[in-house]
Amino acid sequence: MSETAPIEEDLWTTVRREIDRNTLRARNGLKYFTGGRFVRTGATPRDVVWRHGKVELLRYRSDRRTHRTPLLAYVGLVGRAYAFDLFPGNSFVGKLLAAGFDVFVLDWGVPDEAEAQNTIATYTHDLLPRAVDAVLEASGQDELNILGYCMGGCLTLGALGCGVDLPLRSLILMAVPTDYLKMGQFFEPIREGQFDIEDLIDESGNVPASLVRSSFRVRKPTSELVVYANLWQNLWNDDYMEAFQAFNEWANDAVPFPGAAFRDFANDWLIPNGVINRTLHIRGQRIDLSRIRVPVLCLIAEKDDIVPLPCAEPLPGLLTGTTVQTIRLPAGHVNLVTGKPADKVTIPAIVSFLGQQEKEAAA
Repeated sequence: MSETAPIEEDLWTTVRREIDRNTLRARNGLKYFTGGRFVRTGATPRDVVWRHGKVELLRYRSDRRTHRTPLLAYVGLVGRAYAFDLFPGNSFVGKLLAAGFDVFVLDWGVPDEAEAQNTIATYTHDLLPRAVDAVLEASGQDELNILGYCMGGCLTLGALGCGVDLPLRSLILMAVPTDYLKMGQFFEPIREGQFDIEDLIDESGNVPASLVRSSFRVRKPTSELVVYANLWQNLWNDDYMEAFQAFNEWANDAVPFPGAAFRDFANDWLIPNGVINRTLHIRGQRIDLSRIRVPVLCLIAEKDDIVPLPCAEPLPGLLTGTTVQTIRLPAGHVNLVTGKPADKVTIPAIVSFLGQQEKEAAA
């Protein structure tokens, strides 16, 4: 009797736990699939300090700014800026604010017909310098740090490589595509000329958001099956549901790619592998990455299915005019800015890097 009682007790404990979890699964499943919200994305208080058309510069509120040099962060043209502020408790911005930084995020907005003629140069030579000026004016400083994430890093390299005057103290590059031969199978038909890139542009003059989303999904076609299997296993867990909903919202919230900028990207960056082959030009000016003289922190995700490791890893070797600190994380693309990899590696590395630059500047 004494030997079987613990077994029976363990069995009933397991049964009761599963009954409780199934009750929670039913509640959370009904809430999720009927459009209920577990958490609000982009919730950190901020102010719009500059605007040009649909582009907005956000400054996040803080009463504990201990680092004078502001940090400006931005993603590329097809992602949403709230990747940096996913949800309370898991906000890249929030953690940098807690470390004492003056944080700005540049949101490129959602393009429509009005932005269809925006070229890569529109962003590298016109909008980015204006946003930088606005950061300096709002912060009262004469230098800033820039963090370029994914294609945001490409825009930064394009500007600096052309000699655009951005008064930087340091530069952070995260998951920046470099070798486009290694970008993945989705882009192979474009690179090999199997169809006209004009076929990807819709009546608005832009590449539609639905096609941008498809380009991400095709990199890992079984990912949705895994996602929903994990969702069922964790549907009872409120914390999991908060993170799942916030991440899923961002991952599916792609925006159109401005048509003229897409043509530039395809014809100058993608098809000729312009970064590696050093053939890139913007407004007639050749991009020379050796022009970059400020210290660089380069973060590379080893499990990235958007910017695969072989695509990202050549970048540090191309920055021959400066010192480069490279950190490789066993993480995926989004985990650079959210979740445990960001908490344990990305954010501490950024805090340490920026703190060191500030000390050296003060010495």
